[in-house]
Amino acid sequence: MTQSYENTDAWHEVVDSLDRNLGWHWLPEVSHWVIEQAQTIQQIAAPTFQEDARAAHVADVFRELGLRDVDIDEAFNVYGRLPGKREGRGLMLSAHTDTVFPAETDLSLKARGRLIYGPGLGDNSVGVAGMLGIAAALRHLQMQPPCDLWFVASSREEGLGDLGGMKAAFARLRDHIYAVVNIEGLALGYIYHAGIAVRRLRIIAEADGGHSWLHYGRASAIHGLVELGSHILAIEPPLSPRTTYNIGLISGGHSINSIATRAEMWLDMRSEHPDTLQALEDRVRECIEAQQRNGLRIETELVGDRPAGSIPPEHPLVQMSLAALERIGLSGSLETGSTDGNVPLAANYPTVTVGVTRGGNAHRLDEYMESEPVQAGMRQLVLLTLAAADWQP
Repeated sequence: MTQSYENTDAWHEVVDSLDRNLGWHWLPEVSHWVIEQAQTIQQIAAPTFQEDARAAHVADVFRELGLRDVDIDEAFNVYGRLPGKREGRGLMLSAHTDTVFPAETDLSLKARGRLIYGPGLGDNSVGVAGMLGIAAALRHLQMQPPCDLWFVASSREEGLGDLGGMKAAFARLRDHIYAVVNIEGLALGYIYHAGIAVRRLRIIAEADGGHSWLHYGRASAIHGLVELGSHILAIEPPLSPRTTYNIGLISGGHSINSIATRAEMWLDMRSEHPDTLQALEDRVRECIEAQQRNGLRIETELVGDRPAGSIPPEHPLVQMSLAALERIGLSGSLETGSTDGNVPLAANYPTVTVGVTRGGNAHRLDEYMESEPVQAGMRQLVLLTLAAADWQP
């Protein structure tokens, strides 16, 4: 099946045909299983870089669902393959396993009506469960997909993980796939078809320091960083392409009456266009260089580099995603953001990031997901997966 980008109606017809012919009597059972899996996964602590226990659970479920070539790599990515009818490249389905919460976080779940509360439940336990649910649905249907489906539970998506899991997984599978459907639990109704560029710097200041009274006037690492921060905050990034920055962390010193010998701050910079992001970073580095002076030394460390990429709204994969949402009564919203999808997009692999359900308070202890939309979300995921697996770009 080969279609031009302009023939967008064709992709809607493909999804409509699938929807009419699949038969959905099994959907409530699979959706209930997905909700149960989401809660089971959420109960396994998985801070970034410590996803091993959660990876082991996912690998067990992969095997129970009959996936082949199940493996866990050194980064705690989990791989499984569902063989397809045709030979050649297949479709990757991915969802990240890590959370922003420390291992000691209280992961207690609370149900209030149709809302279920729990740290990391929406981001991204239900996303991983939704990915598992696709395999469970095909098993219920006793259906072999048109092409190989590579299921990847990726690690290191959050924070300083810097998409490290997806970078490793994509490097491993890029010769075996032609497109990626990435799943973020709470993104139902949204289609991320563009990944923004992100650069993160750790800025470290050092000085000789001393006593706040006796040595007043000596260079201070904290004073130097505060002054540097004021220069950075004076930068006005362009509104288009949208470009932002944020000083997210700052720390240093060892007492109130000491001139600080060491301090650091962490700077996050983002843009819809990599050239604009580079221009912003160049200005920041000029500010840093200007701040270097006698007694004050400033160094920078690159701690995050998320690549950018996109596919146009008329791309077949985007149109399939819109069509799948239409079948569940939603008008899809096209979005840009920073997800695991950035990695394949930057390598010009067609990629979308979609959701399973709705919810809120992501990255907070009172994070929650809605249970009711999961059934519609799974219907959307199955339709999109089968349509994309039948597409040969």
